Amino acid sequence: MHVFDRKAELIDHLNMERDKNHEIGLVPTMGALHKGHLSLVKKAISENDVVVVSVFVNPTQFDQKEDLEKYPRTFERDVELLKQLDDTIVVFAPDAKDIYGEEVIAKEYNFEGLDKVMEGAFRTGHFDGVGTIVELFLTTVSPSRAYFGEKDFQQLQIIRKLVETQNLPFEIVGCPIEREPHGLAMSSRNERLSETTRKEAGFIYKTLKTANEKFGTESASEIKKWVKSQFEKNELLDLEYFEITDENTLTPMLKKQANQKYRAFIAVYAENVRLIDNLRLN
Repeated sequence: MHVFDRKAELIDHLNMERDKNHEIGLVPTMGALHKGHLSLVKKAISENDVVVVSVFVNPTQFDQKEDLEKYPRTFERDVELLKQLDDTIVVFAPDAKDIYGEEVIAKEYNFEGLDKVMEGAFRTGHFDGVGTIVELFLTTVSPSRAYFGEKDFQQLQIIRKLVETQNLPFEIVGCPIEREPHGLAMSSRNERLSETTRKEAGFIYKTLKTANEKFGTESASEIKKWVKSQFEKNELLDLEYFEITDENTLTPMLKKQANQKYRAFIAVYAENVRLIDNLRLN
């Protein structure tokens, strides 16, 4: 297994792979890998000759310093998990100065409103930080394809917009959400939950599924009121937001339109850990 912590060394290695006409896949992560991440890596392995997994906790996408400091870091374990999966995986784990340069700051982007709702409304500057680091990794690795999970569906749509507006020649591949046995969307943040709360947090997915059932006969406002009432009864989980939007534009649904795709989004606090999830509505 190749592990690089310097951008120049990684680029030299990947250029040798390109000389062999090898296609390269990229899976950007912040580490603390779980089965959700590994499902992305497996997908990338199936579609490319070489797979690069970046492991980098990106400071510019955290709006709260405390959240950045508490983010789990398990690099040695991460490398071992990847090695067990496929020992030809290339791991890229730079420090902030190596990937950003002298100034570790986010660029400002125009995501055409995709960044102003839901996560963007609650996390100031978050998506500029995400866009900056994703663009840096894309232009460093120059992959044929890059893989992102649908748990962060708003992020996925913003990255697609980034590639479009910056004219980047890379395919962005979205991959299904992986879930724990009780339904909670897999996330590195789940490790910070107690066993009891982690199990109880399956209530989030259960609520999304019921909202999907209601979507056939009830309005968005009625469903939102119902979701709010369910969390008011739950002593362990605090609802931050629930929204139903157009899947492509992420604008809130006012009236259901034929041939439109809609998705429900939710953010919840459990033991001061912020959990997000989403589900396409039928």
